[in-house]
Amino acid sequence: MSDVSAIHNLVDKHQALKQEIAKIIIGQHEVIDQILLSIYTGGHSLLIGVPGLAKTLMVNTIAQTLGLDFKRIQFTPDLMPSDILGSEVLDQSRNFKFIKGPIFSNIILADEINRTPPKTQAALLEAMQEKSVTIAGQQHKLELPFFVLATQNPIEQEGTYPLPEAQLDRFMFAIELKYPSIAEEIQVVKATTSDKTPSVDVLFNAKEILEVQKLIRRIPVPDNVVEYAVNLVNSTRPNLETASDFVKKYIDWGAGPRASQNLVLGAKAHAAIQGKFSPDIEDVKAVAMGILRHRIIKNYKAEAEGISEENLISKLL
Repeated sequence: MSDVSAIHNLVDKHQALKQEIAKIIIGQHEVIDQILLSIYTGGHSLLIGVPGLAKTLMVNTIAQTLGLDFKRIQFTPDLMPSDILGSEVLDQSRNFKFIKGPIFSNIILADEINRTPPKTQAALLEAMQEKSVTIAGQQHKLELPFFVLATQNPIEQEGTYPLPEAQLDRFMFAIELKYPSIAEEIQVVKATTSDKTPSVDVLFNAKEILEVQKLIRRIPVPDNVVEYAVNLVNSTRPNLETASDFVKKYIDWGAGPRASQNLVLGAKAHAAIQGKFSPDIEDVKAVAMGILRHRIIKNYKAEAEGISEENLISKLL
């Protein structure tokens, strides 16, 4: 199949996928789009929202429609790295045998990742970065495709270990879930309090998703689009001579080079699902909020004046 027909095929599949997911998840179209974009590009996502917004159900539904294995790990303060990665045990013939942990799955929902201590967060992170796990000096490869969708309740809640900036940078998107509108909430309540349980069809398999990831990588990007993405990321850095007064005034720390890479990859995937064969600056803008939101650290002045990361990014765009 040529890349042109592969992109047309992806557009159709993406629409069908969204219709399947909509059988169970009402609304949240932007959130689902961003999760799917991160899957098409092989990135990980962080879902930020208050409890009860069906984050687990959403990820489970997406995993089902994509035909992928799905495991949910509930992060707690006493969770150990071996609880995620697996461990070596002595079998009957007194040999060590590796028992795989829940990380050996295609889609991992890391629920409330900020409730577990840094040691366990770091174990998950190594797996995200390396796509492999090292136990007792032995490396075990993870099955591909491999995605981590981590959820985080807003930080004001007690007993949390906020993710360090270097760890946040590993996530391609930080996706904010908002409350549903009244009309959507009425639909949710009707759907979830009846005896009907809709089922979804499987539209992809692991091999097809890996093909989509390769297809996205092959999409050509014009130089001006790459330059726009890099300049946008550069404009978030307050310690550069070219930084605007506004950035120096409100931002403590800007985004790193991984943000530029993700903007270009995200723009490619965004263009592909629109049926375009190459991304333009509008595609970069479309994914910028989710990609930059967690990579900009605002200072106390922005905090005091009630200026959010979204306000800062909108201003830079």
